[in-house]
Amino acid sequence: MEAFVEAENLTRTYGAVRAVDRVSFQIRKGEVVGLLGPNGAGKTTTMKMLTCFMPPTEGRVRVAGLDVVEHSLEVRRRLGYLPENVPLYDEMGVWEYLDFMARVRGIEASERGRAIRRAVARCGLGAMIGKPVSALSKGYRQRLGLAQAVIHDPDLVILDEPTTGLDPNQIVEIRQLIRQIGSEKTVLLSTHILQEVEAVCDRVLIINDGRIIADGTPAQLHSEFQGAQELSLLIGGAAHDDLSAALGGIAGAERVQVGEPDARNSGVFAASVTSGKDTDLREAIFRLCVQRGWVLLEMHRRVVSLEDIFRKLTVREGA
Repeated sequence: MEAFVEAENLTRTYGAVRAVDRVSFQIRKGEVVGLLGPNGAGKTTTMKMLTCFMPPTEGRVRVAGLDVVEHSLEVRRRLGYLPENVPLYDEMGVWEYLDFMARVRGIEASERGRAIRRAVARCGLGAMIGKPVSALSKGYRQRLGLAQAVIHDPDLVILDEPTTGLDPNQIVEIRQLIRQIGSEKTVLLSTHILQEVEAVCDRVLIINDGRIIADGTPAQLHSEFQGAQELSLLIGGAAHDDLSAALGGIAGAERVQVGEPDARNSGVFAASVTSGKDTDLREAIFRLCVQRGWVLLEMHRRVVSLEDIFRKLTVREGA
């Protein structure tokens, strides 16, 4: 599928500081992409260049084939932007604010009411429509910020840290809303929250020290960075030495550890078996227990998490 957003060697410097360093990536139409990185990694600066807020020092960005510097106004018409600090006016009412934003976006007077009602419905603001902006909770302020970002029905929606400062219930609500928007639009989501990426994104770009250091779907990143596999077991009816020897004799088992018997049940042992990245020993362990008449009470496989990948990459790159 043809790229909808293309960044080529995107660079931004502030004096001697290189905040974004030769960043290149593509986003296909209809994707929800997470730009993940620690604080100060270059996420917000990248967002500002994509949204025409500031020009790149070097490199270029195209949205729908349009250069963000040469065709800034046309690009802005095609995108909606929710910055980290939501641009709201407390002295306005909710409808008044959205009407103002519709005017700013150049929506014709005959279409404004329809556009506002569509944004209100999409963002779950119906109960708040008659209230002043100053009366809104943090969660509803974020919803209103999202509403202004989509009121003109843009092709691309860019969200910078959209759940910052929200409580757990509000975070779940906003993530659901982002998923709904992502079913209709191309979305780029900047965040440092790992659960956010796993909850809503089709693809992940990890940025650190101003450079893209990983790019792929969550599944691809899990597969690429999965190291040795470790199985945690709880087995009953075996003797310690027999269990250790039998598990160690399974083809592909690289390391076996068998703990002391369970304090409440002397015939139950906790064990762990480590194998190579591409070796799955679960079936072999199950068959072993059946053959020996042992009871396999538990078996869990530890899979590398996005947090493991994130820490490995950012610590390594930042060292």
